[in-house]
Amino acid sequence: MIDRRLFGFPAGRFLAVALVMNGLAVTGWSEIPEVPPARDRHVAFYINSFLATQHLSKRALDDEVSRRVFKSLLEGLDPLKLYFLQSDIDAFRANETALDDQLKQLNTKFSHDVFRVYADRVRERMAWVEEILNGELDFGTDEEMVVDADTAVYAVDAGESRDRWRRRIKYDLLVLKLNKTEGQEARDTLRRRYKAVRQRTEQTDSDEVLERYMNALTTSFDPHSTYFSPGAFEDFRIRLGLNYQGIGAELENRDGQAIIRRIMPGGAAAKAGVLRENDRVVSVGQGEDGPMVDVVEMKLDDIIDLIRGKEGTVVRIGLIREGDPAAQTVSITRARIELNDSAASGKVFDLDWSAAKKADGSPFKVGVIDLPSFYLDMDAARHGGDAYKSSTRDVKAMLDDFKRQSVDAVVLDLRRNGGGSLSEAIGITGLFIDEGPVVQVKDSAGRVDVQSDVDSGAVWQGPLVVVISRFSASASEIVAGAIQDYRRGVIVGDESTHGKGTVQSLVEVGPTVMKFENAINLGAIKITMQQFYRPNGDSTQNRGVLSDITLPSLSSHIAKGEADLDYALAFDHVPAADVKPFDKLVVDDVVAKLREASSKRIGSSSDFAKLTERIARYDVDSARKTIPLNETKFMELRKQEDAEKTEREQAETLDGHGGTGISRNFYLDEVLAITAEYASAVSGSGAASP
Repeated sequence: MIDRRLFGFPAGRFLAVALVMNGLAVTGWSEIPEVPPARDRHVAFYINSFLATQHLSKRALDDEVSRRVFKSLLEGLDPLKLYFLQSDIDAFRANETALDDQLKQLNTKFSHDVFRVYADRVRERMAWVEEILNGELDFGTDEEMVVDADTAVYAVDAGESRDRWRRRIKYDLLVLKLNKTEGQEARDTLRRRYKAVRQRTEQTDSDEVLERYMNALTTSFDPHSTYFSPGAFEDFRIRLGLNYQGIGAELENRDGQAIIRRIMPGGAAAKAGVLRENDRVVSVGQGEDGPMVDVVEMKLDDIIDLIRGKEGTVVRIGLIREGDPAAQTVSITRARIELNDSAASGKVFDLDWSAAKKADGSPFKVGVIDLPSFYLDMDAARHGGDAYKSSTRDVKAMLDDFKRQSVDAVVLDLRRNGGGSLSEAIGITGLFIDEGPVVQVKDSAGRVDVQSDVDSGAVWQGPLVVVISRFSASASEIVAGAIQDYRRGVIVGDESTHGKGTVQSLVEVGPTVMKFENAINLGAIKITMQQFYRPNGDSTQNRGVLSDITLPSLSSHIAKGEADLDYALAFDHVPAADVKPFDKLVVDDVVAKLREASSKRIGSSSDFAKLTERIARYDVDSARKTIPLNETKFMELRKQEDAEKTEREQAETLDGHGGTGISRNFYLDEVLAITAEYASAVSGSGAASP
């Protein structure tokens, strides 16, 4: 394996070095050559072959894929259309439906051609930035800047492009002013930022250009299939080999920006409560008082390296929240993620405030379980014994405790649960059903494997409510779908879960191509090879699991579902498995009455009315396509958003998003009210007691 870190080239020099190993050229450039290195052909061959034979969709590499690759590559480089001119795009257009044929011929030259033009445009734009910063800017003019990538169009000529950059600089300076950085200091900050943009562009090597191109190809098949360049894959393996120490958040590159994709339950960020999904990271500082490093347009791997660090140390993160142009700085103490931190928690509520009462007039008692992930300490489990951590074991213990406390119903809260161990999802479903199919898995050859709960008997046989959100994904959707198919419980929450019903496998390119273990590192591909299906045969893909009773929430507006992603695989079916639904636990007319009663309570609730107003304001803010660059109007907009900021953050925690553990609020009260009425209806039907 070749370690790229051995090449310690001095900064600023243009060097081309080729090292041949096993007949493959390995190249590091600060100038991208016209002819791609030889190993690009090997990578292209492998990815073409694997997509054709192993990808779940079995779609052909055709003109439609070519158009997708073309669009993805250009938009990935220049999402706000600030660099390329329309004439550049017109020149590239001759390849729009030819890329499939080029890739079949293992020709990756188009990616090099595009990047060289992009690098030229970056140098030109950065020269403009210096000139604009040296000149006068009028902040009293009524003009705007487009901030929506879908609305932006390419400039027709250099004059129009330069005007956009003048507006971009005005916007940057206004944002800095919001954060108390003004005058010469602000201009110097931007000089450093854009100098770094140029340097990073010039330091891009051939591996990174290929990675962009291959990702444009793989994500044209579905949004979860990706290619890791040799450097990115090596970094991935190093991280896998270490005990995880950091802040417990996943970042992704979205339209050229570093975005918080997910807060990991039990991690430092979740405990601190200062980050939200969709926050944009703009700077990173080490320790309590280390300088803040501007990371705008920095490569994602480099940003992750800055954030990651030793357990117990402090990292400061500058971020911009959706709908809030002012940056804020938060401090997080890095920590190792322990299973205890993401473990299930339980709490019992006496519903003496609920109108629903038991036959003897006493209040219902409900046990609530918050399950942030389907966790399993696999290493400890393999060694045997009873000391290993398992979500199924923990939830079973809570159900046993609930029974000792004579609860009348159980709420399983999956709002923050993004997935985890498939075996644990099956195990937890088995706590609520006797035995039978839980999930069906179809592979790329069309074979369907039915995976079942084989343990007879249910730990909890009484009324069950499962709470979901748009953040409930993957294994959460398996549990919710199975509970619904068995008519075992009522699903409450957002209109649907996330809708990720596919499974990816990670395969190294080098050993596969060259057929020996110690082959040169050619990177790896993460490819979609399987799909989940519910016991009734419906896929969880795209559609997700639909709630029986929908509650208003901000998460349903914040979170993008699978169906919102480009080229997501379609919802489909396989034959239903042999399922024996419960007869009396979920009856359609009972659910209809529960839905109607919930709607009336929500309609008369001042708390839900305020939440609805917050959601409406969020929708308005999110739909904004432009930002005013008149300083007075910009600051007025900022003042208005400041007034809404605290309310919006409170709303994010009310429906389980961003929160930790079980806390009483009006949203949970509505879930409990539904549960009490459901328990009352079930107890009157003669259904089995727990």
